[in-house]
Amino acid sequence: MSLALKTLERELSFSEIVDKYPDFPRLLVVKIDVQRRGVHYTEDALSIVDPAIHQLRNAGEYSSRDGSFTSRPESLILRDGTLIIVDSAPLEKNPYYVDLVDGRLALVDNDEVIEYVELWQKPRFYDLTTSSGIPMRNIVSARPQRLSILASTICHFGEKSCLYCDIHNNKKTKGRIVRPRLNPQDVSEVFKEALKEQGRFSTICITGGSVLKGNEVFDREVDLYIDILQAIGENFATKKFPSQLVASAYSEKQLQRLYENTGLMSYTSDLEVLDEEKFNWICPGKTEVVGGYQEWKKRVIRAVDIFGKGNVASGFVGGVELAKPFGFTREDEALRATLGEAESLAKHGVPAFHCVWVPRPNSAFWDQETPSLDYYVQLTRGLHRLRVENGLTIDFDDYRRCGNHPDTDLSRTL
Repeated sequence: MSLALKTLERELSFSEIVDKYPDFPRLLVVKIDVQRRGVHYTEDALSIVDPAIHQLRNAGEYSSRDGSFTSRPESLILRDGTLIIVDSAPLEKNPYYVDLVDGRLALVDNDEVIEYVELWQKPRFYDLTTSSGIPMRNIVSARPQRLSILASTICHFGEKSCLYCDIHNNKKTKGRIVRPRLNPQDVSEVFKEALKEQGRFSTICITGGSVLKGNEVFDREVDLYIDILQAIGENFATKKFPSQLVASAYSEKQLQRLYENTGLMSYTSDLEVLDEEKFNWICPGKTEVVGGYQEWKKRVIRAVDIFGKGNVASGFVGGVELAKPFGFTREDEALRATLGEAESLAKHGVPAFHCVWVPRPNSAFWDQETPSLDYYVQLTRGLHRLRVENGLTIDFDDYRRCGNHPDTDLSRTL
């Protein structure tokens, strides 16, 4: 694989990238570029958004890259079923326009229609409340085939949170929702309703900010997830049910507790940056609390012995390894280092996957630029190739269940 990237010359355009990689799905190039540049909804486009039908992002829960907490469509769907989880971006960032063209929603760039798109339809439980009076959509969110729980909106790393992340600063932002600890009874009630839509959902994903309290660091976090998973399990006849936990790097004892006391099937702990030096700079809290990159990596690898090959993974923020001032200065160097670490994980039975880095207004990297589209295409191809070569699947984060990771979309080509 060529690592020749244009780090000093003009970036290749969308059409040039499509021509350069004829064996790479064009719609996946669209997805990557829309994720890295963001979108701007025109007034005409917003005029056909119907809150009674379409799924909108909860206002006040997450900020967009334009700094707003307004409610906007949570995702776009391309004609092959590919999902694009999108962010509204300021016009000066050169986003794609989502506009109404001949009565249809379209992605438009430089007045050219790139693709026609559709919006997600929300599930029925979004309009219901629990017996305690909480809107069910505030407890469980949905993707076309996945039910998701954000167990905590606060990360205890605080001032030492990861530099690309805006959770810590967002808790100080006016208008943001800070969710209290979830009540397991509420969780159970939501799942009872959601599962009435037979055939719609195929997996469950749980995540949240790191909780450092306990006799051993992360013990309280593990307690929280056990309570939630047991509440979900009340709605299943089998001990295990299709589920993924995206959480901190736990000790073997903590992992055993999760596996033995819940129906959890898959565990993901994100290394965030696949380079030890960059990790220790970008993730100061993880470095200090757990003991640095190598210890976090060892804990992820050890989890394979408990959950089994194919049921453990590690995600990272693709592109943040090039952040200034201490990141890689060349895209080819960053790609070589990142894929080298991904290969090391793969040889231990842990597939790595990436999301596209989005510089957010309340993060330390708010004013930086993402790498080139060429970089992301090569990163996507490289990660997929490593999984194929090492016989690894990515079932809990594939294109149907998640939709946020360009490299896992390629699993549909196998």
